[in-house]
Amino acid sequence: MLDFKKLAQQYKSELLDKVIPFWLEKSQDKEFGGYFTCLDRVGNVFDTDKFIWLQGREVWMFSMLYNKVEKKQEWLDCAVQGAEFLKKHGHDGNYNWYFALTREGKPLVEPYNIFSYTFAAMAFGQLSIATGSKEYADIAKKTFDIILSKVDNPKGKWNKAYPGTRNMKSFALPMILCNLALEIEPLLDKDFMEKSIYNCIHEVLDVFYRPELGLVVEHLGTDGQLVDNFDGRLLNPGHAIEAMWFIMDLGVRLNNKELIERAVKIALQEVEYGWDKEYGGIFYFMDRLGHPVQQLEWDQKLWWVHIETLITMLKGYQLTGSEECLKWFEKVHDYTWSHFADKEYPEWFGYLNRRGEVLLPLKGGKWKGCFHVPRGLFQCWQVLEKLNK
Repeated sequence: MLDFKKLAQQYKSELLDKVIPFWLEKSQDKEFGGYFTCLDRVGNVFDTDKFIWLQGREVWMFSMLYNKVEKKQEWLDCAVQGAEFLKKHGHDGNYNWYFALTREGKPLVEPYNIFSYTFAAMAFGQLSIATGSKEYADIAKKTFDIILSKVDNPKGKWNKAYPGTRNMKSFALPMILCNLALEIEPLLDKDFMEKSIYNCIHEVLDVFYRPELGLVVEHLGTDGQLVDNFDGRLLNPGHAIEAMWFIMDLGVRLNNKELIERAVKIALQEVEYGWDKEYGGIFYFMDRLGHPVQQLEWDQKLWWVHIETLITMLKGYQLTGSEECLKWFEKVHDYTWSHFADKEYPEWFGYLNRRGEVLLPLKGGKWKGCFHVPRGLFQCWQVLEKLNK
């Protein structure tokens, strides 16, 4: 039997003694505000561009820890300075959030990425709870409204697809909205909140989850049908597994046991399908018909995929008692801690090749910031504490 007490301590200590101090010390830009995310193995900055969605994630992270773990002033200060940088430089004046800025805060990449918006909303929502600031709450609400208005065409005028030929919709947005709705619930009207939640659940479980495959697909035709092309065949097991713990959280919020059980069942199907039987670890991308995938990084093992799987399997076990979930938690825990956790320096590696060897020794970059590792450690620590009790 797993020692939940010992495991809880392992996750807690990694979070509070190593990972959080790393970001607190290494990532804050004391001169211009905001955060550096391009950090090498020891935490030296190797590129100073600032990516809005990663800035938002870090504001959220430190606000959340302040709200849920301890009222540490340095955590709040870290979140506030990042939020002020975002408020001043991160958008076009109408809360259309850029994708990237220079170190000083000049726009580099136009607002084409919906995740800049979702993480800005999460950041200001969580920080408004920490500070009681009405201004931060308003920014979160206004941004959330813009996200909802973009649901049918998230990239708007920056969409590269030729209109009308092959209209498709993506799993990423309804998936993230499942989490975002719960995140900023205190700021939303109750009826509107309920409607948003049920809509997200429907999209994830009744539209993108395909019972005929037993899997979640990344893209569908706008008519909700499977499409046989690169995008239409694409599977991202990590995405689907992560979405299932969002659904479990919604199941708890709605007191809906059946919803939780559905999410657990799908998560188990996904991890079984996505696991690399030869080298261990979970594939990044797959093709539902077994064709070659267009993403050249398809067989890499990524940090976030494994960390999100740990959260999902642990919650699945906690909420349903599924021994299958516990077995998978143990298997993924062993793989993750032996491959991604850096034995010599704080924070974790993000990118391994298929064999599980470190591909890039960075601790942060354009796509990896202060988010999946600390959030995963926090979530697992909290669940393990409860299981121990």
